[in-house]
Amino acid sequence: MSARRIVIKVGSSTLTGDAGTSLNAQAVTKFVDVVATLKSDGNEVIVVTSAAISAGMAPLGLKTRPTDLATQQASASVGQGLLIAKYSEEFTRHNIVSSQVLITGDDLSREMHKENAKRTLLRLLELGVVPIINENDSVGTEEIRLGDNDRLAALVLQLIGADLLVLVSDIDALYDAPPSQPGANRIAKVSNFADLDSALIGGVGSSGVGSGGMVTKIQAAEIAISCGATMLLTNLAHLQDGLAGKDVGTLFTSN
Repeated sequence: MSARRIVIKVGSSTLTGDAGTSLNAQAVTKFVDVVATLKSDGNEVIVVTSAAISAGMAPLGLKTRPTDLATQQASASVGQGLLIAKYSEEFTRHNIVSSQVLITGDDLSREMHKENAKRTLLRLLELGVVPIINENDSVGTEEIRLGDNDRLAALVLQLIGADLLVLVSDIDALYDAPPSQPGANRIAKVSNFADLDSALIGGVGSSGVGSGGMVTKIQAAEIAISCGATMLLTNLAHLQDGLAGKDVGTLFTSN
């Protein structure tokens, strides 16, 4: 797949362990290995990551994802440090410097904040760094409730003029019916969003850990396409093949 500047968003359900209460170290390792390969091929990569709330649950003794805002923010505050430490450890194995960038949707809606974020991200890419963006869930409010990291990733793509958006989910592709339903067919390519009218698009992913859903992923695809970029939706198991142009996942494109 031809792209020089890539934004990859990875969901909570991909990065967390049993019941989403801790980081899955093997999943983080596998994901970083794929990003490192992209870097070695000469690409610039920005990671938009979820899982701060989930990563903080186990240390706080939480068995299920908290529903009240204060506990969500507390869990995110604990989890952000654990998440970025694991990313840093894994990227260091590849001699790649990574950085943490905490932003909110508000940062991308105010012109001055937006320009500051753009300048910082572009400079990090110039320096060969992999920026790891996470919504600032420890102080954010609306962002947590909306579970909008899919849209955040698309807005980051728009901000820096990236060529490709990749959403790594617990679902390997978009289907024309719930994937667990017999006879459900993978939709390999979407070039006309009107074609999705008959597709049965579900809500939160199958794990119940993340807070987004297929609707937010399609909205992200619409933003990417409007910017002249393409978007790939797949899961971690098929990520490497999808980036190599193999027929996996769902590719959203304007043609």
